[in-house]
Amino acid sequence: MLTAKQQELLVFIQKRLEEGGVSPSFDEMKDALDLKSKSGIHRLISALEERGFIRRLPNRARALEVLKLPDGLPKAPDNVTPLRPVTTSAPREIPIAANDVVEIPLHGRIAAGVPIEAMESDTMLSVPAALLGSGDHYALEVSGDSMIDAGILDGDYALIQRTEVAREGQIVVALVEDSEATLKYFRREGPRVRLDPANAAYEPQIYDPQQVRIQGKLAGILRRYN
Repeated sequence: MLTAKQQELLVFIQKRLEEGGVSPSFDEMKDALDLKSKSGIHRLISALEERGFIRRLPNRARALEVLKLPDGLPKAPDNVTPLRPVTTSAPREIPIAANDVVEIPLHGRIAAGVPIEAMESDTMLSVPAALLGSGDHYALEVSGDSMIDAGILDGDYALIQRTEVAREGQIVVALVEDSEATLKYFRREGPRVRLDPANAAYEPQIYDPQQVRIQGKLAGILRRYN
């Protein structure tokens, strides 16, 4: 069952696709739902995607497709074009939406070398929506060079998908003893957890499982050139 805002957004996207063949921008969705931040739209879209109501079209800048509508959808007013049932069996031209950005929380600096105390703030970072997949995301500014061989440099912004689980070999944000955060490869070494750097100058960090909590996995890197 969808929330009122999820259903409102789904109807708005479908109506815009029917009218012009192009999904609305994040700004248009934000204004239509009277939200203060585009990050709220990103969360709603992620929820609709996870429930199978929409999908993001691959390799396109935030292009959306409505796959289905909820049962019992209210009838549209007479002055509004009624919604058509959505099917995916017949081929049709894929709408391409304009480029857009999403604002995600920027939670301070994270050490890619020696762990530092985890930091949070109210700062938001504008990120190209095409870099993000489903789920909730936040950003951390990288400090240090221990992940340099993975292409992660000092001053980069690590885009992190929130999760509490990780697979062997994934790059994760690990919170050590609830006080220090680090960006490393996640691996198992027998019953223990090993956090591997991507720089031969640094040693792996080995902990008991109860000492480490996964805070997210790397979804992308944003780099600014001066």
